[in-house]
Amino acid sequence: MNKTILKQYARLIAEAGANVQKGQEVFITAGLDQPDFVAMVVDACYKRGASRVEVEWYHQPLEKLHVRHQSLKCLSELTDYQEARWKHWVEKLPCRIFLDSDDPDGLKGINQKKLTLARQRKLPLIKGYRDQMENKHQWCIAAVPGAAWAKKLFPDLSRHQAVEKLWAAILAASRVDGDPVAAWAAHNRSLAEHCAQLNALGIDKLHYTASNGTDLTVGMIPEAVFKGGGDTTLSGVFFNPNIPTEECFISPMRGAAEGVVYASKPLSCNGQLIDRFWIRFHEGKAVEWHADVNNEALTHIITMDEGSAYLGECALVPYDSPIQNSGLLFYNTLFDENAACHLALGMGFADTIRGFENMTLDECRALGVNDSMIHVDFMIGTADLAIDALTRDGRTMPVFRNGNWA
Repeated sequence: MNKTILKQYARLIAEAGANVQKGQEVFITAGLDQPDFVAMVVDACYKRGASRVEVEWYHQPLEKLHVRHQSLKCLSELTDYQEARWKHWVEKLPCRIFLDSDDPDGLKGINQKKLTLARQRKLPLIKGYRDQMENKHQWCIAAVPGAAWAKKLFPDLSRHQAVEKLWAAILAASRVDGDPVAAWAAHNRSLAEHCAQLNALGIDKLHYTASNGTDLTVGMIPEAVFKGGGDTTLSGVFFNPNIPTEECFISPMRGAAEGVVYASKPLSCNGQLIDRFWIRFHEGKAVEWHADVNNEALTHIITMDEGSAYLGECALVPYDSPIQNSGLLFYNTLFDENAACHLALGMGFADTIRGFENMTLDECRALGVNDSMIHVDFMIGTADLAIDALTRDGRTMPVFRNGNWA
């Protein structure tokens, strides 16, 4: 791939994505697939004025070895080193950049029960630190092609050709053409306009229907608003947490979902693919579900903790979206969630509450924002999806028809 274009992408991640501030620390998590590009991102962060950039390398085969050989007790511990790092993050509030290149099948065969138990036991040890950082620091998730991921999408191409084609698809979806920073500024303005229109309706409930059997009603928090595109920290720094993004999203009312919803795309989670699944909700909680492919993994997600069976997000994405129109199934939630409407199980977003900056996290959650150790998006958008807004003043307003904005 052309190095000039890759440097533009690296600049986009550092400037418009994380928006690194002068003197700020940066912490990058990346796979082993594109070390040269990771170096470009590091360089771009320093050019933005970063005081220090740390890189932590991640490799799925090592994760499988750790889960196989470490005891459950060992996997569940927060070591002194890890706790010191969390304390450092709370104090320094570094930018965090995640460069995803995972193989969608990379954790196939891992002991999911052991991994789930370890994460459940570790959560209380890190939750306090995580909550202290909430809405206070910039973060950005972007993608680079891994060879196994590329071959999953393009099995008939050589490894090199597949990686190049996936690079092209990632860059196109991320608006890396011409001046990507300016393109993202315009994109954020467009998403903000959609959110303003939605927030003006006074929505009490959203009703989803589709020919695949989806018939779901989700209640809204009166104090919640739709957001989209970039976000702003409590100190006033604007950043783009997801590159790419096409969604207008809101945190729904915990305990206010009724009906059944069918997934429209496979879900890649923890290196495993879950496909052809549905979930039925009653009083907001997932009470019944089934996946034709990897039902055990779906069950692990829904039963992860008390909040993982409840919805934390409703996101509206037109079916006529750039990612959907690419014709590619990325097997990666960062992209596939931006191809169509989606919901998320688990943690909601406190910053969707009006005036959240003057509230505590507990106060936001008391209003109905769900809390969980997970946030797992799954796609529900179809070509015939209809969404109606039931407003607080008694109107029924069409929001989506035939998968797109009404």
